[in-house]
Amino acid sequence: MLSPVVGGWYKDLETHELFEVVAWDPSTLTIEAQFLDGEVTEYDLDAWRQLTLAQAEAPEDWRTPFELDDDDGMDPDSPYHPEDWNNPVSMIEPDTMYGVEDY
Repeated sequence: MLSPVVGGWYKDLETHELFEVVAWDPSTLTIEAQFLDGEVTEYDLDAWRQLTLAQAEAPEDWRTPFELDDDDGMDPDSPYHPEDWNNPVSMIEPDTMYGVEDY
């Protein structure tokens, strides 16, 4: 029997499904798992012990069902520093905006 580890990936050897343990509550003895398709399920400790599991590596495309990309991992509170911060040309605003006409 494998112990549930939050962030650990497991393969159910009977159904051949990969899932990640996303929560483990020792006070209620419940384990939450999320499958690749985004479905979340909960196991109690007795049900977990009955599963035929093997540890697995995280798949390369594990973020695909959640429509995540590399920008989602960026901290929105971190400051943005453009490469040309001190470039005076970047401070010039155009006289007209394309697609917008002033009548």
